[in-house]
Amino acid sequence: MPAAIESFREALRRHAPDFGIQLRESDIERLGGYYRLLLKWNPRLHLVAPCSAEEFATRHILESLLLLPHLTESARVTDIGSGAGLPIVPCLIVRNELRVTLIESSQKKAVFLREALRQFNHPEPPRLLVTRFEDAPAPAADFVTCRALDRFPTVLPKLIEWSPPASTLLFFGGPDLVKTIEGLVPSVQVELIAGSEQRFLIIAERSS
Repeated sequence: MPAAIESFREALRRHAPDFGIQLRESDIERLGGYYRLLLKWNPRLHLVAPCSAEEFATRHILESLLLLPHLTESARVTDIGSGAGLPIVPCLIVRNELRVTLIESSQKKAVFLREALRQFNHPEPPRLLVTRFEDAPAPAADFVTCRALDRFPTVLPKLIEWSPPASTLLFFGGPDLVKTIEGLVPSVQVELIAGSEQRFLIIAERSS
């Protein structure tokens, strides 16, 4: 595991500029702690598909951190289907002033999330709700994030309707998801993700 952690850290240093991200050594150290914890739990809970340390650094961590330029200072963020903590845990590691609610329906994945959140000292501890988003009132939020959710295209209209009025939706997906969201939300922007030809960060303004 030590070799994997060092490879992960080195991949962050090498590839962060490709994503337009600046990381301090303290950020890289804490992100390495998160990766170490995930490697420990993943064989039991199957949180993410097996991948190399470099792929985890780029495909999962740096991609998640693309949210940061869009999140205002001390933003209230609700993350749906948090699973392994992506995208919101890496964002919390780098920006501990964020006020975050995580919603995850799997009891098993929630055990990992509680452990991950305990590793980091935040002025306002994140909230974890173990439920389906449809079964919980939407927390007050400036942003709603989601990186992966079962049956996402099917659930998407419910998620948009559930989200607080005037919130900004930050999702990840391909051209088909972009088209679906454009049919549901009046204002949509997309940013092509570094190293990809058909994967985007989707920024949608929920109408008030």
